[in-house]
Amino acid sequence: MPAGCEDTGIDYFVTGSLMYGASPDAFADAAALPLRDASVDAVVILEVIEHLPSPRQALHEIARVLRPGGQLLLSVPFLYPIHDAPYDFQRFTEHGLAHEIELAGMRVCELRPSLGAVQTAGLIVCLALGGMAAESVRRRSLGVLLFPFAALAVSIINVTAWVAGKLLPGWTAVTAGYVAVARKS
Repeated sequence: MPAGCEDTGIDYFVTGSLMYGASPDAFADAAALPLRDASVDAVVILEVIEHLPSPRQALHEIARVLRPGGQLLLSVPFLYPIHDAPYDFQRFTEHGLAHEIELAGMRVCELRPSLGAVQTAGLIVCLALGGMAAESVRRRSLGVLLFPFAALAVSIINVTAWVAGKLLPGWTAVTAGYVAVARKS
C-alpha cells in the first residue's frame, strides 16, 4: 500500500480465530461491519463472500462504509471444491456477481475471470488428485502407493495447462473464479 495509508483488518471470529488463528484489528460479521458510514476509501474482500450466509447484506454493508467514489476489490471462486466446510455456502456466476454488486449501490468497473479455461481444468484435476491422495492417507488406503504417480501427474498437468493457456484462445465460461472492481456511486 502507498505510504500514509491505514488499513483495518476484519475477520469473522469462528473461522478467522478458531480455524486459522488470525489476529485482525477486529472480529465482526461482514453483514454488520463496525465502521461508520462513508468512512473508508477502499474495501478488499478476497475469497470471502462464498462463505457468507448473507452475501447480499455484506455487499450492502460494504457500500454503506465506502465513501462516495470508494472502491471495492473483490474475488470469488466459481469452479472450486468445497472448502472451509461447513462455511462454504454458494458460488456466483459473473452475471450474478455483477447483479449483487449493483443491487448494493455500486458500479462494476471491471469483472474478469481469475483463470483461463484450460488453467482452470488443470487446477480442478490437480485438486482432485490431491484430495484423493489426502483421502487415501486418511482412510489408510492402498491408494497411497500411487503418490509418486500423482505427484508426477500434477507436475505434468500444471505445465501442460500453463503452456496450453498461452497457446489456446480463452473461454470465459469456464474459470476458477472472478475478480471484480467496483465503485460506490
